[in-house]
Amino acid sequence: MTQTLAGAAPAAVALLGAAALLALGWAGGRWQARRGERAAGLHLGTPVERATFHTLHTASLAAPPLRAGLTEDAARKAARRLRSLLGTEALCLTDREAVLAWDGPGADHHERRAMARVARMLESGRSMSLRTDCQRPDCPLKWAVFAPLTGEDGVLGALVAYGSRESAVLVRAATEVARWVSVQLELSELDRSRTRLMEAEIKALRAQISPHFIFNSLAAIASFVRTDPERARDLLLEFADFTRYSFRRHGDFTTLAEELRSIEQYLALAGARFGDRLTVTLQVAPEVLPVALPFLCLQPLVENAVKHGLEDSTSRCRITIAARDAGSEAVLAIEDNGVGMDPALLRRILAGERTGSSSGVGLPNVDERMRQVYGDDYGLVIETGVGAGMKVTVRIPKYRPGVHPSGPGQPRHRG
Repeated sequence: MTQTLAGAAPAAVALLGAAALLALGWAGGRWQARRGERAAGLHLGTPVERATFHTLHTASLAAPPLRAGLTEDAARKAARRLRSLLGTEALCLTDREAVLAWDGPGADHHERRAMARVARMLESGRSMSLRTDCQRPDCPLKWAVFAPLTGEDGVLGALVAYGSRESAVLVRAATEVARWVSVQLELSELDRSRTRLMEAEIKALRAQISPHFIFNSLAAIASFVRTDPERARDLLLEFADFTRYSFRRHGDFTTLAEELRSIEQYLALAGARFGDRLTVTLQVAPEVLPVALPFLCLQPLVENAVKHGLEDSTSRCRITIAARDAGSEAVLAIEDNGVGMDPALLRRILAGERTGSSSGVGLPNVDERMRQVYGDDYGLVIETGVGAGMKVTVRIPKYRPGVHPSGPGQPRHRG
């Protein structure tokens, strides 16, 4: 008996060892498998977490096209994502007149009926759900939910979700998704409004440049026609290049190099008029020349310096234009030794309370545009006092999403 137990002990130990190895192997395999799932992005938490991730991901894919507005192309790109978001048999997006995009089956015989019912929804401006009354036995579209898409001008169109049966969940989900789409459309309208505002402000600057500067420049050029024809010719070329740049029709943004070139042309024309009364010093770091910035945001500041340094004074004017590299930003400073300004008056001008001042629309226009593009932290910093000259400092981020120099063959601002 003792021998039997003694002989059985090694066998039991071996069996237990094999079982332990098997358990460790199984656990190791599961660990490797889960590690592989995590590496492959398959293990994303609980079912609720995975569903949340899927919803957010799908919504993020649908949003960019909608930011272009309720157009045929935007609706076509967004419809498939929105249908996936709702999990419906079919989905369509319409404006007030026609179906813009259809994703899923049934377009051949449901599209016309859809617009007839959208017309009813447009009258009330409220969501509605109803049977499709489709007589085709193979058609899965038996129930439809019509939800309005709204904007600043009221109801713009509809989101229509089709299901195989009546569902209160589908009604609620389609209504919420339509509200989300409406928010995207309102943001697209805001982008367009901002673009129109910037264009209007650029037009205002151009209007300011046009009357007195063009007249004075041509008068200065005319004065050299007989006495110095070569200089008159050079100034006329500078004038042509300056006006071509200032009145160009493409793009909201330019480069610092282009803006400085325009300023040099402006100063050449101003120098022809004022002679040795004007002294200009440029200190520009080459590495900041490619930085993108709003079109015509520096020239008005230089024009303001010339005006306060020469037109409002009888003494000589010294203007310094400096641009330096400051890490993630370019810092520009325009300084003159002119008559300066009362700081309280300057604050009123920047607030838009004194539009008839000698500063015209230049300073408040540039300040507002810089804040619109880069945020309130990037407004103009102005140091001045009566009889103390003026220094205007502008900070420009080197990289900003959506800010690209525009021109022939170059990308436009996308907002």
